[in-house]
Amino acid sequence: MPEGDSVYQLSKRLQFMAGREVTHTSLRVPRYATTDFTGMTCTRVWPYGKHLFMEFAAEGYEPQVLHTHLKMEGTWAMHRAGDRWRKPGYTARVVLRLADPPHKDIELVGHELGLVEVWPARDYDERMGYLGPDLLAEDFDFEEAYRRLVEDPDREIGRALLDQYRVAGIGNEYRAEICFLGGVHPSAKVGDVDVDKLLELSRRLMWANKDEPVRVTTGVKRAGETSYVFGRNNKPCRRCTTLIKKGFLGGEGDLERVIWWCPVCQPEPKD
Repeated sequence: MPEGDSVYQLSKRLQFMAGREVTHTSLRVPRYATTDFTGMTCTRVWPYGKHLFMEFAAEGYEPQVLHTHLKMEGTWAMHRAGDRWRKPGYTARVVLRLADPPHKDIELVGHELGLVEVWPARDYDERMGYLGPDLLAEDFDFEEAYRRLVEDPDREIGRALLDQYRVAGIGNEYRAEICFLGGVHPSAKVGDVDVDKLLELSRRLMWANKDEPVRVTTGVKRAGETSYVFGRNNKPCRRCTTLIKKGFLGGEGDLERVIWWCPVCQPEPKD
């Protein structure tokens, strides 16, 4: 499941783009179908939370940003121009070719991307300033993330952690594991939990996984043993052997998402 560490790793793999000229552009999204970066140079690729950004510039033109989001199904594939794609062509949303002399151009294809936008680089702060501190930023602003989380004390902590305005990068898997390790039920109110502890856990967990090929929260990399509660409905808790439960949390403008918890290690809050 793409979360902040997934996009961080993707950005690292795409650093080869910097300094390369675009030789072909195809944005298969109606609003940007005529956008063309051909002849421009990729000057920068970077992540922020679950978002990925690429900047393109050329002399005499205003630098442009390609903003994409994987959502649930999105992926990026790289191969030589002319090679057969590993996914069907109809799933492609972005196709970029980058010069790689004296070899064939490198083709980068974004499949099933949940979001594709293009806008002037000068608009970056205005468009993305709503995002909370990025958990994987070198200069992660702990105090600001804490402030944003606690400003709505009556909200469920499970919903607050997924709110990218509060803190950027956490998805459903990390949410489940953070709440378990913090000993809190996802439906507990923000004002009733130790937000400092949960933020520290969030930063530590994601930072530990940022360069790892397999996301691990238990410390055990063996298949089937990498998580405590995520995806483990009706399986024994790794701490107390109580069967893990599954439910849903959301509403009031948020998508309803699956939650998992141990009834003993994470008792449900009393009304």
